[in-house]
Amino acid sequence: QVQLVESGGGLVQAGGSLRLSCAASGRTFRTYGMGWFRQAPGKERELVAAISWSGGSTYYADSVKGRFTISRDNAKNTVYLQMNSLRPEDTAVYYCAASKSPYSAVTTKSADFGSWGQGTQVTVSS
Repeated sequence: QVQLVESGGGLVQAGGSLRLSCAASGRTFRTYGMGWFRQAPGKERELVAAISWSGGSTYYADSVKGRFTISRDNAKNTVYLQMNSLRPEDTAVYYCAASKSPYSAVTTKSADFGSWGQGTQVTVSS
């Protein structure tokens, strides 16, 4: 399994930006599809963005399209989530996850992710 550690969360005003990072252990990181999820209090966890193992394909939830960008640097074993034009409704704990299967295309189902980070809090004030 891949071990994941998120960082970069914090408190930001509406309209601001944050960049989340997810550092992965293991030499096989580059073979796994990756995703960013979030969970707000009282709400179900939702997929925000995902990227294929090669980085060639991405997926975004409608609520973040045009504002968030997922990317990966396989040389650094890191996946990023650049978040711009943040809104109070983006407030949540953000988790990164790695797909269960290597060499997967963009993975969009929670059940298809097998490794999870501990999460990082993002709070957007109005």
